[in-house]
This record gives sequence, C-alpha cells and structure tokens, in this order.
Amino acid sequence: MEAPAAKRVLRVAAISGSIRKASWHSGLIRAAAEVCEDCIPGLRVDHLDVADLPMLNTDLETNGGTGFPPAVEAFRAKVRHADCFLFASPEYNYSITSPLKNALDWASRGVNCWADKPAAIVSAGGNFGGGRSSYHLRQVGVFLDIHFINKPELFVFAFFEPAKFFDSDGNLIDADTRERLKQVLLSLEAFTRRLQNNKD
Repeated sequence: MEAPAAKRVLRVAAISGSIRKASWHSGLIRAAAEVCEDCIPGLRVDHLDVADLPMLNTDLETNGGTGFPPAVEAFRAKVRHADCFLFASPEYNYSITSPLKNALDWASRGVNCWADKPAAIVSAGGNFGGGRSSYHLRQVGVFLDIHFINKPELFVFAFFEPAKFFDSDGNLIDADTRERLKQVLLSLEAFTRRLQNNKD
C-alpha cells in the first residue's frame, strides 16, 4: 500500500498594516511564522514589507498601465505567487491604515494579483480589538475577489493592557492569544486547500 502523498507547503503572504518599528501587528505576523514553523508544517509565512511602496500614483505606471516601479513590481510578484494571505490590520479612525490600503491598491492595478485567493485577518487594538478595520477590509476584499475565512476571528484587546500581550519590541508574549492565532492559521490552511482542490 502506497503512503499518501505529502501535502504541498502553502505560501502565506503576510502583510502588516502598521510600519512602525515595534508594531503589535508585525509582532502578530512574527508569531504566526513561529507557530507555523513549530506546529503547522503545511504553512510557511512570508512577511511582505509594504513600507517602501510609493503612494499610488498612476503617473508612475508605464507601458500603458502594465509596468510599475521596481518596489511595486517586486511586491506584486510576491502577492501573485502566494497561495493565501494573512492581514494584520490595525484600526485608524474606524478604518484600515493608509499603508495597507496603498498595498491593496497597487497589487490590484492592471491584473488583480489578489483575485480568487483565501485570506485571514488578525487585529489588535482597543475596546473592539481593531474589529472595525477588519470588517472594512472585508468590504474592500469583496471588490478584490479575496475569500476571507469567517471563523475564528482574532481581535486582541491590547490597548489598555499592552504589556499583557506584547513586549516592548512588539513581540506577542500571551500564550492564549498565540493559541487563538494558531486556530486562525489552521482554518486558513484548511480553507485554502479546499478552494485549491475545488479548482483541480
């Protein structure tokens, strides 16, 4: 009897909507990469840094809208080759941040690099844990044809007790939150494989 074929490792493109040095959201992405390395061999998390992307300006496009600045081209290629996405989305003024929106817009220009791929959202914040940004991101994802997992959701209520959840460098230190993050990643893996199998 033949052994079952090993599952292909899925590439998770992870994007933090915060570009500050000690960002909790970048910390959530680092924790996600550690969780996958330790416990979820079917996923590999790659952090896509959006700090160097220029603000979207169609004057920067070339070749009739099919050419982009080098940093944008590199970012779009990473999005295109990912199997799924993990968004760590802070909430600014009830919405998603400008760096995240800028990244979403650049990778949607011309050929939409986000289309027909699954994603998960995690967030940290105040009384709602950044939930408004997550729900706004879901709205944006409707037009971009991103398929978000519905459950579980991860909102970290860190604003009033940050030291309970993150250290001074933004690293996640709360074991319960790490376990909840693991469940999000397991759901993302299962959903991604299901969608890919439906395409075969």
